[in-house]
Amino acid sequence: MQKPSIPKGMRDFGAKEMARRNYIFNTIKEVYALYGYNQIETPTMENLSTLMGKYGEEGDRLLFKVLNSGDVLKDFSTEELCEKNSLRFASKACEKGLRYDLTVPFARYVVMHREEISFPFRRFQIQPVWRADRPQKGRYREFYQCDADVIGSDSLMNEVELIQIINEVFSRLNISTKILLNNRKILTGIAEVVGEADRIVDITVAIDKLDKIGLEKVSQELIDKGFAQDTVDKLQPLISLSGDNNEKLEQLEELIQTSEIGLKGIEELRYILNYIQKLPMRSELEIDLSLARGLSYYTGAILEVKATDVQMGSITGGGRYDNLTGIFGLPGLSGVGISFGADRIYDVMNELDLFPQEAIVSTQILFVNFGKTEEEYLVSVVARLRGKGIRVEFYPESAKMKKQMSYANNMQIPFVALVGEEEIKHQVINLKNMITGEQKTITEQELMEMFAEK
Repeated sequence: MQKPSIPKGMRDFGAKEMARRNYIFNTIKEVYALYGYNQIETPTMENLSTLMGKYGEEGDRLLFKVLNSGDVLKDFSTEELCEKNSLRFASKACEKGLRYDLTVPFARYVVMHREEISFPFRRFQIQPVWRADRPQKGRYREFYQCDADVIGSDSLMNEVELIQIINEVFSRLNISTKILLNNRKILTGIAEVVGEADRIVDITVAIDKLDKIGLEKVSQELIDKGFAQDTVDKLQPLISLSGDNNEKLEQLEELIQTSEIGLKGIEELRYILNYIQKLPMRSELEIDLSLARGLSYYTGAILEVKATDVQMGSITGGGRYDNLTGIFGLPGLSGVGISFGADRIYDVMNELDLFPQEAIVSTQILFVNFGKTEEEYLVSVVARLRGKGIRVEFYPESAKMKKQMSYANNMQIPFVALVGEEEIKHQVINLKNMITGEQKTITEQELMEMFAEK
């Protein structure tokens, strides 16, 4: 018989993994709540008309499309089927797709529910998304995003607070990070200054690869796309600035002084830097002009976060988008958001052994089962302990002691309670610490007090 399997890029999560993942999710939720963000959810599937054309050409290609139910072939002529054109087939046979991210569904949600929403509207979502990408380390076909967006406000204070949220989350998770910051207006200004304003997408797609393939290969890619050598030469100093953040902006201001939109982007970054410099920050903030972010809907500040102690792609990203809801019939609403990549954060924490022990321990005490008499006595004891919020397991049958102790070890349960004839007679509990091996006899009340502090 063939062994069961799951599709590439998808994963099962066991109890230990789920405990660790929930530690990440709960940390992010707690920080979002501190800043006034409220949780919503949107469906797994959206209409393809909602998703297509919002992520650029690559995004459209990576969308998982869902075949219409029923006999889809009846709507196709013999000629169409003989054509064997997969794109045309999908456009007719698929009306729905799995969501690619949480931002576009959020924009659709805002437009559909605008009468119920008070602006500025702050929301967060923690849900899985799907991309038909090639699976590799840190890149999956199904993964969770943890998004926070505020829509209906132009204020750059929102960007300042989102950077504070990033700093707070990674401080709590004990991950050392670098926040890379740029502005799409600056990228537009650079394209204007080198005389290729109408080819901004080609330029940003190429320079977004700067940290992966280097300046020489980026330059070659631009030449292969038909850019003149003179244009590429002008571009190089603009994306290879050195110095601290303020020095980079001063150099850039000199280089793109003829571009009004570029100067506006510099002004916006200065506003953000000015406020962040007043705040205690564990994360390092760096202006990075090679940061372009592939998603085509960003219009202002853009950011990415990298873990500094491990080789991993971006673990958080985001930016400002000025009119995403306009494509759904509600123009003029500016928004800004971030998305934590929970799966990559998990991999970073796993590699660096950053999960605290309490994040993976579920049961606090296992009561050994010696037989029917002990069962009848302990069933109410266990209920009282659970009533006090203590996480207790009672072994379900009176198996050999070795088997029950092995179970406690395998499940990493820190304490085992042994209650036999003598303990029942004196109304006490023999408690064994499975880490130190120490045993002591205590009352039920003392046990409650001991665990009330944990």
